[in-house]
Amino acid sequence: MPEPTRPPFPAPGKPAQTLNLLPGQWHFGPQGNLVTLLGSCVAITLWHPQKGLGGMCHYLLPSRTRRSGEPLDGRFGDEALELLLQKIRLHGTHPQDYHAHLYGGADTLPDGMKVKFNVGERNIEQGWSLLDQYGFQLQGVDVGDTVPRTVSLKLPEGLVTVRRGPSVNSLPPKLP
Repeated sequence: MPEPTRPPFPAPGKPAQTLNLLPGQWHFGPQGNLVTLLGSCVAITLWHPQKGLGGMCHYLLPSRTRRSGEPLDGRFGDEALELLLQKIRLHGTHPQDYHAHLYGGADTLPDGMKVKFNVGERNIEQGWSLLDQYGFQLQGVDVGDTVPRTVSLKLPEGLVTVRRGPSVNSLPPKLP
C-alpha cells in the first residue's frame, strides 16, 4: 500500500497538520502530528533526535507470504517497517540513530471466545523482533493488556504520548 494520501503540510513556521493514521498506513518525514488508535494492532514510532525527523506505522498483522513483484503493504509488520526503512535510507540515516517506541497489541477478544488467534501477542512479538533485528534504540513500550491505546508522535520534536482506554471518538453517543 502506498503512503497515505493527505494534503501537503503547511509551510515552515505554520502549525503542523495532524495525520490520523489508519490500520496499514504510515508516515515518515520532518513534520506532522501523527495520531493512531490501536487495539490488537501495533504502532512503531521512530525519531532521529539530531535530524528532527521520524515516523510511525500502524500494522494489523505480523507478516504474510508476499508474491514476487508484489508491492510492500503497510498492513503487515515486516513490510510496514521496510517501508519506513526505505525512507530512513533515503535520508542517509541509520536505524541505530533512531529512538523507537512500540505500542498496542491488546487482547481485544472477550474471554468467552472458544478460539483465540492471539493477533495482538503475535504483533508484539514481530515488533520486538524487527526493532532488535535492525538495531533501533528502544525507548518506550506499552503493549499487551486488554485496553485500546491512542498514540501520538509530534514531529520534529519527537514527543511521543500514549493514552490508555477508549478514545473519545470511539465511544457511542450518550442517550438522553
